[in-house]
Amino acid sequence: MEWERAKNILLIAFVILNLGLAGLLFLEDRRYTLSSDRVSHINMVLSENNINLYTTLMRRFAPMRHLDISGFYYDIDMLLEIFFEDVTDVVQEEAYLFTRGSQRLEISNGFISFDNNHNLGENRTAISRAEAIATAENFVMQHFPDFVRDIVFDEDRGIWVIYRQEYRGQLIYSNRIEIFVTSYGITLIDMQFGQVLGHGATPRMIFAPDEVLLTFMQRMRYYRAIHDPIFIVSMDMVYLQEFASDQPEQIYPAVPFYRIFIHDTDLPFLINAYTNVMTE
Repeated sequence: MEWERAKNILLIAFVILNLGLAGLLFLEDRRYTLSSDRVSHINMVLSENNINLYTTLMRRFAPMRHLDISGFYYDIDMLLEIFFEDVTDVVQEEAYLFTRGSQRLEISNGFISFDNNHNLGENRTAISRAEAIATAENFVMQHFPDFVRDIVFDEDRGIWVIYRQEYRGQLIYSNRIEIFVTSYGITLIDMQFGQVLGHGATPRMIFAPDEVLLTFMQRMRYYRAIHDPIFIVSMDMVYLQEFASDQPEQIYPAVPFYRIFIHDTDLPFLINAYTNVMTE
């Protein structure tokens, strides 16, 4: 009888404990979630400053950990196999400069640049976005499957397709592959990336999306919005390594950044989520 009573008391205590934990988790979740009032207020303030939000506003801003990323390091033999059809014909002009006919691969200070050196003169024909993306996608999926397509934009001579490395569902903005495609195929490739070593140990507070939008507004209202309306079409979060090295043993943090895309501009505005400072 006493044992049954003790079990009932323990069961009730366990239920109360779980209810308390659920309440704490609920309060914690609310602490890092924008309220409807804050969403309405930031929309009103932006509108008053000729800035219009044409996307669903991010609501969550829980603390985040940085990513540790090594200095840039590349397997030269692997790169030669990727970029040149026949490596036996490749000439090493300098320590990190390789050529094969009109093709040129250069590795300098952590930057990889491959130039197919096609004639982009009057004889070129137009290429559609779909064709350019398919060509770039085939190259990346074959050689760098952990990179995903991020941005596509046109140039007079062709189309740029930009990829970022994806790590556990988050894009690493500074680990990038930029591919320029014309009717001749892949014409230029610029790449830069370090090895992702994992998350740092301690989460840090990040600024809320509405606070970040206020920073964006303060920068843009005198730069552009005073004359023409600004339309924000997308806002998300990426990791960016602001400082890096071509020494693989060096480790530098990649920290969370908000990205803000506006209508008629291909590249985003970047704001550090830890400091709420916009990059130049």
